[in-house]
Amino acid sequence: MSFVNVPDVFIGSTDDGHTFVVLNRPIRGANRMLTGAGFTARRINDRTVYLLPTTTAEEVNERAGIAMYGLLAHTPDVVDLSWTTQGNPQDAQPEPSISFTLTSTSFSVTATTEVARLLLAHHGFARSADDTSYQPAMPLGMPHLLGAVVRTQAHARSYGITVHVELGIPTPDAIPAPSPRPSAAGPGRPGAGPAPRRFR
Repeated sequence: MSFVNVPDVFIGSTDDGHTFVVLNRPIRGANRMLTGAGFTARRINDRTVYLLPTTTAEEVNERAGIAMYGLLAHTPDVVDLSWTTQGNPQDAQPEPSISFTLTSTSFSVTATTEVARLLLAHHGFARSADDTSYQPAMPLGMPHLLGAVVRTQAHARSYGITVHVELGIPTPDAIPAPSPRPSAAGPGRPGAGPAPRRFR
């Protein structure tokens, strides 16, 4: 499963500076909220994706904030890993203290300061065998890995530690398709129940 498909609402950034929102379950009024905040709905890989073009960080942050506020009234399961709301996509950014690379096939974290390294260790990340990056100290499924990234990012930013999350999505056309919907089953279906909640 792609990390994009885990929460009810995923907000991210493409490498070329677009901010995007995908919905993994129907949310009443979501289309109105997102288009009202300036997002454009596009059909990409069999799913509706809401896009903001590359623009100033202040404008993106305001528009994404309006959309997130409305969506949170319907679900707390919102994950925001966008970098476009933190800095202007057209400007050179300072090197972040923590850099996550999170794709559907790989994961790694690097840290450039001792405080950042301590924070990663606090959230369960251990140095890789070649000592060049960090990995989860214990194997994690995608939902738990995504939760660890969200918690670490929020903790780091609360201390003023700069964080960048690279999603490996070069353009909006590379946003992955939705996960297949599970078939309906009775109440005894193994694994049934609400998904874990995450929010930054």
